[in-house]
Amino acid sequence: MLTFFLVSGGSLWLFAEFILSLLEKMQTQEILRLLRLPELGDLGQFFRSLSATTLVSVGALAAILAYWFTHRPKALQPPCNLLMQSEEVEDSGGARRSVIGDGPQLLTHYYDDARTMYQVFRRGLSISGNGPCLGFRKPKQPYQWLSYQEVADRAEFLGSGLLQHNCKPSTDQFIGVFAQNRPEWIIAELACYTYSMVVVPLYDTLGPGAIRYIIRTADISTVVVDKPQKAVLLLEHVERKETPGLKLIIIMEPFEETLKDRGQECGVVIKSMQAVEECGQQNHQAPVPPKPSDLSIVCFTSGTTGHEVRTGS
Repeated sequence: MLTFFLVSGGSLWLFAEFILSLLEKMQTQEILRLLRLPELGDLGQFFRSLSATTLVSVGALAAILAYWFTHRPKALQPPCNLLMQSEEVEDSGGARRSVIGDGPQLLTHYYDDARTMYQVFRRGLSISGNGPCLGFRKPKQPYQWLSYQEVADRAEFLGSGLLQHNCKPSTDQFIGVFAQNRPEWIIAELACYTYSMVVVPLYDTLGPGAIRYIIRTADISTVVVDKPQKAVLLLEHVERKETPGLKLIIIMEPFEETLKDRGQECGVVIKSMQAVEECGQQNHQAPVPPKPSDLSIVCFTSGTTGHEVRTGS
């Protein structure tokens, strides 16, 4: 008796692929011999000898194969000749450009309503129908999601809170973000874009000397951090009078009140991110979006020169 296992999802396609591969590699007589079937002329008698359950199983397999043949994924066609993906730009001294595009001009945007990072996010909010935006999870736990509107609201609240703490809605206002990847990082970044402020990422891997250099060079007065330990590191620079311009540290995670006291002693205000968002919610300001030509983020390299790289919107 023949036994068939019907599976669903991706396993169904793998099973069908296996059957087709088997058919391609084996001759008909070999298949019949493997299945211990009689010659083709005796197939009618053979099928009449099968039980109803076996015939139903054979029919089900045939239906699966027929469905797969008509619905199997089609190979994607490359947008260009993969052996010639770029071409030399005339009179450029050897520079090359992608052949994908309407002309030799550099691509500045994909959509007319998404020319800045702020507009890119707003377009996502619009076309997603307020769908899921930022996902996060704890180890071995399912993802939790913040919707686009939740992220937009929190970004406006945080940005408005920054304005209440002496930050200006201007590209002359540099905001440091000293944290690992997490939803609050993106919310802080978007808060800056929403009010035309400039994001300056700070990295653990650069070391305390580089962090001190970036804060001084970019004239950063406000830094958003994820953990209290990083706030302590920043306070140590201030206490040694290495970064006297730092005036506000915003912490994403809970911290002890003693940290506030330590900051007060050296002239630095310590606030929780939640408190700044609540302040902004109570004193909400209308967004001040940047222009496409405005500066949006400053990323310092990890090289030895110490020179910064500025990237526009």
